[in-house]
Amino acid sequence: MSEFVPGNRLTLLRNGEQYFPALIAACDAARTEIFLETYIFAGDGTGHAVASALARAAQRGVAVRLLIDGFGAYDFAPRLRDLLSAAGAELLVFRPPLLRRFLRGRRVPLRRMHRKLACMDGSVAFVGGINIVDDYDGPGQVPPRFDYAVRIEGPLVARVRAEAVQLWQRVARAKLGRRWIGYDAHGARAIAPPPPPPAALPGGQRAALVIRDNVGRRRDIEKAYLELIGNAQLEVLIANAYFFPRRSFRLALVRAARRDVSVALLLQAKVEYALQHYASRALYRSLLEAQIRIHEYYRSFLHAKVAVVDGRMATVGSSNIDPFSLGLAQEANVFVDDPAFAAELRRSLHEAIEQGSRLVPPNYWRRLTIGLRLRIWLSYRLSRLLMSVFGFERPR
Repeated sequence: MSEFVPGNRLTLLRNGEQYFPALIAACDAARTEIFLETYIFAGDGTGHAVASALARAAQRGVAVRLLIDGFGAYDFAPRLRDLLSAAGAELLVFRPPLLRRFLRGRRVPLRRMHRKLACMDGSVAFVGGINIVDDYDGPGQVPPRFDYAVRIEGPLVARVRAEAVQLWQRVARAKLGRRWIGYDAHGARAIAPPPPPPAALPGGQRAALVIRDNVGRRRDIEKAYLELIGNAQLEVLIANAYFFPRRSFRLALVRAARRDVSVALLLQAKVEYALQHYASRALYRSLLEAQIRIHEYYRSFLHAKVAVVDGRMATVGSSNIDPFSLGLAQEANVFVDDPAFAAELRRSLHEAIEQGSRLVPPNYWRRLTIGLRLRIWLSYRLSRLLMSVFGFERPR
């Protein structure tokens, strides 16, 4: 796992109702630069509010750099693009689609920029799983989508900024070729040298930023998860929107359960993407047989990508536990070594389990009809093929 950095102040943010006000406030307080990365940037009220905050900052002379994904934000609203451009904000698109017809069929390569992070002035940063989209986006979305982010102050912010700068430069280089260093009218302003790293805060928390990319860190987030699970002695609690792990990950959970570690999963109950939904059910049988508890969250769409281990270690980020996130996409997770932070996240997850989930019975598979078993089996086989080649639907 990446090196843990001490002396940070971490604030857990639940859902957009806590995240977006904090994000906008940080944009309004920025004085020199803003980096913002998001997979989806919707043209709804939330998207307009965040774009307006970025535009206000750019008008003050702040260097605003927005990076969106070419697939997740393929429908980025022209009015928001014009708003940002008029204010002087810079926009880059990660792997823009070449053929619109692939979008209509939702069949494009899965090597996407799925990170959701931000950094302002090198002094405050955000990492999590929340896209720039209304919490209530989706059919019958009451209460809001269930998700998390973390606000970071302290030395770890420098690492978030460094990652944001590195990816921005890679995308700019790919888009502009040799021109990107000179920054012509179609390019961007030069990035300022990094500010001094924020000082360690007394009594601050230890945390690490773990990145997954397709260069030298292809399995870093998965390895960090496996390390936590392999060292667990008391409890593993995972909440994940799209749970379709490879065999090594499932075996790690089973082995933990055999060590008498309490292993619980909080997964999606609502059918958002049918193929993924039914394919994941093919994994239930072996997990339940290992005495792993599976809770299905039904109150709203579950979008969280978090975990707590032994009441001390925790992670919050953008990475699902599926082939898309763990094997193909650009992802970012914060791993935290702090009992107070872990306890807060654990309380929030147990509240969700108690108030908005149903426990999957041990005899789940035997209770299914032959037709549903066939649908699950076919979905599992088909998804194994599709998810290794191209995107059949757009995971958030």
